[in-house]
Amino acid sequence: MIGSLPSCPYPLCLYCKCESTLFNFVVDIKKRQKQEEIIMLSMKKLTAVFIILSWGIISYGINAATAIDSILLYTPFTKISVPPGESIDYTIDVLNKGETLETFDLAVSNIPRSWSYTLKSGAWNVRQVSVLPGEKKSLSLRIEVPYQVNKGNYRIYVSAGDAYTLPLTVNISEQGTFRTEFTTRQSNMEGHAASTFNYTAELRNRTAEAQTYALQGQVPRGWIITFKANGKQVTSVDAEANGTVNISIEVKPADQVEEGRYVIPVRAVSGTSSGDLSLEAVITGTYKMELTTPTGLLSTDIVAGEERKINLVVRNTGTSVLSDVKLTHAAPVNWEVTFEPEKIETILAGREATVTATVRADKKAIPGDYVTNLEARTPEASSKASFRISVKTPMLWGWLGVIIILAGIGTVWYLFRKYGRR
Repeated sequence: MIGSLPSCPYPLCLYCKCESTLFNFVVDIKKRQKQEEIIMLSMKKLTAVFIILSWGIISYGINAATAIDSILLYTPFTKISVPPGESIDYTIDVLNKGETLETFDLAVSNIPRSWSYTLKSGAWNVRQVSVLPGEKKSLSLRIEVPYQVNKGNYRIYVSAGDAYTLPLTVNISEQGTFRTEFTTRQSNMEGHAASTFNYTAELRNRTAEAQTYALQGQVPRGWIITFKANGKQVTSVDAEANGTVNISIEVKPADQVEEGRYVIPVRAVSGTSSGDLSLEAVITGTYKMELTTPTGLLSTDIVAGEERKINLVVRNTGTSVLSDVKLTHAAPVNWEVTFEPEKIETILAGREATVTATVRADKKAIPGDYVTNLEARTPEASSKASFRISVKTPMLWGWLGVIIILAGIGTVWYLFRKYGRR
């Protein structure tokens, strides 16, 4: 055996040196083999531990996933868009698809500070729910959105325990305020002084309570403003919280109003809030006229069957030009009335035009007073004048009557002279 060789007395012996080297080599191999066996044993132990841990983790994950999948929070509409001040009602079902009774604490989280909510089942506020296997429980969630809220999306979470969460998204469609809004789609209107301006306004109560609004309008002196709601004239209206009332505003200018642009402030005032609206009326001009005579006298006389010329004056007393002024009449039966000219093209503001009216009476007219109505008219204005015309008999009939009377007197006198002495 190499391990039992005696020591060589000769230090320079090559054979001994070779034997010693071979011995050391064999010893090193054995050490290495032992180290490898130790390392392999450690690796086997680590592998066994890793396999055991992995199997445990996988089994736990499968069991956890199975447990999570067995509970379901459900609502059909998870994203709803509303304006400020609205209330949102959700119906949330808690379903237990597992095989054991499940009990959870209920919570609503991530709700904005100024918002409020109630979570109920029937008439009761609930904070915990128990669901039997294969059954479900229905919950009612009501979220109150305030009036003063920013436009955008808000994420809210409904939780059952720590593992089950239902995300809900509320979209606020417009920027919110805590105030009253008084608006109209058409605030500017144009017309002449005889026009009536009709505006349609919308009053919206964007407060948390019902309000009674008094309606006020500041118009120039002589103007008239009226408010109507639901077809009736009103001075105040009631509006529910976040409610809207449609209001008709009627503005009638004064008779002598001048051309120009007029601003009409309108207000809806309640005890806690108010809304302002500015209306605008543009007066393009006034249309007024007067039909009369140069002297202002509206009476004359006429002989039956003859005619009488009457001088007329048409005055433009408005601020706009009168165009296509036509003259008409309403006279007794069988009377004739003609005008010269029959139509006046234009009359400037503050000016006048003359017209000659020729009236012919019925030749069979009985003596007495008759009324003839004359009118000057345009699409924008008109004026009437009533003339009293006295009918007289012709002079020929008067002289004939005198002759007959005289003949009668002469006949009586002759008869008296001839037969009176007998």
